[in-house]
Amino acid sequence: MRDHETSDAVDHAQWLKQYYFLRAAFSIAWVIAAFAVAPSSAVIAATLLIAYPAWDAAANYLDALCSGGLNQNRTQGLNVLVSLVTTIAVILALQVSMNWVLGIFGAWAILSGLLQFGTAVRRWRRFGAQWAMVLSGGQSALAGGFFIFQASMSAVPSIANVAGYAAVGALYFLVSAVWLTVSEWRRRARRVS
Repeated sequence: MRDHETSDAVDHAQWLKQYYFLRAAFSIAWVIAAFAVAPSSAVIAATLLIAYPAWDAAANYLDALCSGGLNQNRTQGLNVLVSLVTTIAVILALQVSMNWVLGIFGAWAILSGLLQFGTAVRRWRRFGAQWAMVLSGGQSALAGGFFIFQASMSAVPSIANVAGYAAVGALYFLVSAVWLTVSEWRRRARRVS
């Protein structure tokens, strides 16, 4: 029984490492597109703004399925729902103004950040190496408050406001993936010793 639990933990740690690298890669590509291509095309900027929460919903759903299902991962199940609602809200807000879009992103960053924080705390006991995800969730909630403040100002925001947030998120996912990789190398080295 103990060997089976250890094997499951190793498999899940491997999944998390791959998942965090995937999340980092998507976010990096999204940020590059937001800075390099979106300023020259309102359609591309709108598509990117819609794709970001949609991707988050899909990624959380996939992670929950690969981590025991939605029943065992309620914070991720809620995050899927919040991200799907946000995707729809962004589509509608794009018809009004970028201030509305940034306000929607702010509310989403707060909710998804708190849910990510909860997921990371739950995983920390089992896998360790979750401190970056805890920080990411907390930072996301703070950034969300700042987005809402910016959205209330008269200045018209742009996709660059969100791209900075996405870049920091990419960094946190990359740090988590690297941290899990290093932890795995250390475990292997101890077994060999």
